[in-house]
Amino acid sequence: MRHRSAVVVSISVIAALSLSACGSRGDKKSADGGGSGSGTTVTIGVDAPLTGDLSAIGIGIKNSVDLAVKKANETNEVPGVKFAIKALDDTAKPAPGQQNATQLVADSTVLGVVGPLNSSVAQSMQQIFNDANLVEISPANTGVALSQGEKWATGEKKRPFKSYFRTATTDAVQGPFAAQFLYTDSKKTKVFIIDDQKTYGAGLAATFKGEFTKLGGTVAGEEHVNPDDRDFSAIVTKVKSSGAEAVYYGGEYPAAGPLSLQLKEAGLNIPLMGGDGMQSADYIKLNPKSTGDFATAVGGDVEKLPTAAKFISDYKAAGYKDPFETYGGYSYDSAWAIIEAVKNVVSANNGKLPSNARAAVVDAVQKISFDGVTGKVSFDEFGDTTNKQLTVYTVKDGKWDVAKSGTFNG
Repeated sequence: MRHRSAVVVSISVIAALSLSACGSRGDKKSADGGGSGSGTTVTIGVDAPLTGDLSAIGIGIKNSVDLAVKKANETNEVPGVKFAIKALDDTAKPAPGQQNATQLVADSTVLGVVGPLNSSVAQSMQQIFNDANLVEISPANTGVALSQGEKWATGEKKRPFKSYFRTATTDAVQGPFAAQFLYTDSKKTKVFIIDDQKTYGAGLAATFKGEFTKLGGTVAGEEHVNPDDRDFSAIVTKVKSSGAEAVYYGGEYPAAGPLSLQLKEAGLNIPLMGGDGMQSADYIKLNPKSTGDFATAVGGDVEKLPTAAKFISDYKAAGYKDPFETYGGYSYDSAWAIIEAVKNVVSANNGKLPSNARAAVVDAVQKISFDGVTGKVSFDEFGDTTNKQLTVYTVKDGKWDVAKSGTFNG
């Protein structure tokens, strides 16, 4: 999931890197160059929106990582190593995300980070993590350029950062998968496309448009909104006069919900479709007339995956008051990939962390392969997940219901 700005490593970042190189100044034994594994604390950082409009998803990410840490400690997954979590709030904005990256790098016990949610936030963090050899695994980023470079659409794919991975598949398949569903399965041939101008939303809308027109569909019109917009009266008028049979929205649920509601209240009985940033229970809360709307999501329906049964049971038993939401399973798998990598690094170094623990964990994550909550967890040469499963959901009886699951055939 969730543009372009050059990431400048400030003096504060350089200072943070220097502090990391010197090791922890606290009572905890540093994880980087930890000597004996006995009593070593390894921290898994989390960066997500824990407050603001997208906090429902962000809290689900944090809780799912927390559950993975608890399970690893309960089972003594890595003998001599105790895992901890350090969760920071990026409010879904790049600047706080960059500051969080600096803070996580400065903590020498941090050997991996899960997050962020938003692709635009990831852009502000990648260079900082890469310079520190600190692995970052996002459970939600779908912007293709993050892993395949800015020229990916021309066929020139180049991985920008060795330390960046993700357990979510990309918009290179999510947008086209949605287009195929809307055109072939729902028989909608004329669509109005709207995006929120953010990295995630604009990228998703672009890949949808490319496949939809390739299939023979017509774009009835295109508009751009701001993520904070809530009055869409002008756009509703344009959609109404366009003759569109559906609306495709590239963005997230805080704006998508009101947009769809205003379309319906204007008498437009047409579905709105979006991506994984829209597929949240809060979308339905914001839009009581959302029945029949569609959203794609990465992977299969976690609630129905046999591999996720224990995760769901454990999450409920842990007593978290907030649901794990769209990316819970992917967050747990991201954290477990870091745990597995630490386990492999320690095992290969006579039961202790090496002096270059962060770099060793990056290399170990690249080779990871295990059966996770969401299915097989492994990464290709770009750091992208090898799991290309996608699901289309529709709102039915006040909840998201599976309409179709499969892989994109392009």
